Amino acid sequence: MKTENIEILNLSCGGCVNTITKKLKSIKGVETVAVDLETSMVDVQHSNGVVREQLIQALSSIGYPESKESNGLLTQMKSLKSCMIGKLSKTE
Repeated sequence: MKTENIEILNLSCGGCVNTITKKLKSIKGVETVAVDLETSMVDVQHSNGVVREQLIQALSSIGYPESKESNGLLTQMKSLKSCMIGKLSKTE
């Protein structure tokens, strides 16, 4: 079991946390996902078959790029959409 610690951008609420957790847990080999709202850190425990870049790409695809990456308007809009979806799916 390995752990990746990824600092991300655009994290703002529980809806974001819900979306991030669902997205990362959908990756084969991901065991646990912990998202810290205060530090914008995502900690992922996974099997050796998962590559860090795979996790970063999945986060970026839903609007939460790694903190050292670009954070343009399109990326910010993706995160707002993901946040709203996360809030809606949390109540269902």
